[in-house]
Amino acid sequence: MNELPQQLVNGLLLGSMYGLVAIGYTMVYGIVQLINFAHGEIFMTGAFGALTVWLWLPGGTSMWIALPLMIIGAVIVAVAIAVGAERFAYRPLRTAPRLAPLITAIGLSLALQQAVWAWYPEAKSARTFPQIAGGPFEIGNVTIQTGDIFLVLAAPISMAILAYFVMKTRTGRGMQATAQDPDTAKLMGVNTDRIIVIAFALGAAFAAVGAVAYGLKYGEINFRMGFILGLKAFTAAVLGGIGNIYGAMIGGVVLGVAETLATAYIADIPGMDKFGSQSWADVWAFVLLILVLLFRPQGLLGERVADRA
Repeated sequence: MNELPQQLVNGLLLGSMYGLVAIGYTMVYGIVQLINFAHGEIFMTGAFGALTVWLWLPGGTSMWIALPLMIIGAVIVAVAIAVGAERFAYRPLRTAPRLAPLITAIGLSLALQQAVWAWYPEAKSARTFPQIAGGPFEIGNVTIQTGDIFLVLAAPISMAILAYFVMKTRTGRGMQATAQDPDTAKLMGVNTDRIIVIAFALGAAFAAVGAVAYGLKYGEINFRMGFILGLKAFTAAVLGGIGNIYGAMIGGVVLGVAETLATAYIADIPGMDKFGSQSWADVWAFVLLILVLLFRPQGLLGERVADRA
């Protein structure tokens, strides 16, 4: 029990990262009802975009100067790929059967993995990600690593910006209208194509921020990092209620805390020592998804997707 506060903080941090990536899934699905399975790889390209900026900077550059530039680089790369994918891969299939864009998303995911591997052949194992000097910091019985401080600040700030954008801006209201009824939104003068592009771009930007947080937290990145994390982020979106922006973050936090607690405490149960290892963390995440789908298929906060049948 003495470790419980630390494990809760670890889960909160991990869940915040899941939530940042899950926002992209839920925004795109809420507007065009597309599960963009390439979103995990967009997250991955954001991490390598940040690394590329770091490698281009002069040696000895302070991390406090480099970090904002790395975030900008990550966002530019991720948004460019997401917008390009929407324009050239998904838009032509918008009226096709739903299976077609789903298969396209899986193909795009594999293509992005191989493209990054070709650009960074050494990423086959892992590339070291620059770290912020200092720390760790102790608050009572809780220890926070220096890399986690970025996530502590980035997650709430990102959610506050997104909430303001969606609720207070004209474009945000256009997104809500398009999600509810795209045909009526067009009749009201909303440029739905532009709204869809903005949804892809915003989701990619948040994924890029999450990718920088991942690199700072774990100290390394690789070209396969987006696959499992993308699946977990999708799980978080479903847990919170697909199409529900706030539900995506809450689902991410619930998933992160559940995964962390399961990994930390299940091994203490007699006969369950094999099931508490880190290798089982992914399994418990999907066990939680199955339980939620069985007992509350609409998610914790409920879906916000209009019936367009």
